[in-house]
Amino acid sequence: MIWYIEEGIGEDRAICVTGDEIIAACIQWPDDLAPGHIEDAILVSRTAGSSRGTARFTNGAEVLVDKLPRDAREGAAIRLQVVRSAMGETGRLKRAHARPTELPPASPTLAQAIAATGAEVQTVRRFPVAGWADIIADAFSGEIAFDGGTLVFSPTPAMVLVDVDGTLPPRELAVAAAKAITCCMRQFDLGGSIGIDFPTLEAKADRRMVDLALAEGLADWPHERTSMNGFGFVQMVSRLSRPSLLHRAVHYRSRLAARLILRQAETIMEPGALLLTAHPDVTNQLHARWQAELARRTGREIRLKSDPGLALEGGFAQAVPL
Repeated sequence: MIWYIEEGIGEDRAICVTGDEIIAACIQWPDDLAPGHIEDAILVSRTAGSSRGTARFTNGAEVLVDKLPRDAREGAAIRLQVVRSAMGETGRLKRAHARPTELPPASPTLAQAIAATGAEVQTVRRFPVAGWADIIADAFSGEIAFDGGTLVFSPTPAMVLVDVDGTLPPRELAVAAAKAITCCMRQFDLGGSIGIDFPTLEAKADRRMVDLALAEGLADWPHERTSMNGFGFVQMVSRLSRPSLLHRAVHYRSRLAARLILRQAETIMEPGALLLTAHPDVTNQLHARWQAELARRTGREIRLKSDPGLALEGGFAQAVPL
């Protein structure tokens, strides 16, 4: 098992591979306050008698801070380490979380963060196995088909909800769905609170089969989980440190689509200029500095074309005559 890292334009992306199968994936964007980032900030506010407050980094981003020492004062500098990135939600943005630290300033890359867990990491120009585009497409759709059924993922402010539907008998459907869900957890880089609505199983023995399937599939994924209740519901909680691929596809859709089309453009082998065609919301995300970096990496002229008839995730890149 090894993690491969692509240092893309506007993002670092990573996949964990066993054999030729992607078993986990994640993304880090350079404009994020990523977990592990350490920097001096200004304590903006502090609730009287509380160890919690708000601080501002030099880039203007405000973070929620806990475990403040008693002598921390508003307006003073304080060194902080980010423990959770900001999270987009419908109608609001949950600010990043940070804690005081005495460690030196740092801004670890995705490769460094993964390597710090003890995993084997290799930076590559292109992933050695196919499947990245498929995982992003699944995140955009929020719907995963498996043999005999479908999973529908719905991020909400409270939790990510997973609905199970299909044509198999309830017990067989639930067990098959449990196996599919354990794959999606890692491929979508999910965390936080997750609720799964399985078919209702009246027999305790049947519910136990589903619990065992989840336990087996998530044996090396740190989390806590309830047993399936009589209504077929299971809740699990795991550490949440950054937006999942699913959250980015829902709350940062045009930004994710822009980075996907840049990645596609880098792989084109045919001669000519590179024409990137996408919805206007996506082309607006293709900053001049990204276009310049794409031109540098490919040695080509870069052209953009906006097409409002395309879905946000429907953009494409192609070689065209000079």
